[in-house]
Amino acid sequence: MSQSFRELKVWQRSKVLAVGIYRLVSRSPIVNDRGLCDQMRRAAVSVCSNIAEGDSRAGYKENVQFFNIAKGSLAELSAQLDIAAEVHPVDPDEMQKLTAECDEVSAMLQALINRRQS
Repeated sequence: MSQSFRELKVWQRSKVLAVGIYRLVSRSPIVNDRGLCDQMRRAAVSVCSNIAEGDSRAGYKENVQFFNIAKGSLAELSAQLDIAAEVHPVDPDEMQKLTAECDEVSAMLQALINRRQS
């Protein structure tokens, strides 16, 4: 465990992702789609929140449980980005960037899970 979850690169990247999602939904047509907008925000916040909670738990088994929840939220967010791209006129480059960020954070999380399980 780190001294603080804020030291984890994966948490730092997940926070950048969450901020990117908030910015996307606040200034794009998605803002008018309250259900999707809220789901995307919640999923993005869930990622960094579960990384923080997992890293703050005492045992490695609990760490991994919360990191896996964060991975699930990343998958949820990635699916929501796909849906948003289909139903709203949003910048495809921005959507691709955010989707790629989801994939990268997921890979970082998997590496962290693998280390904690060893």
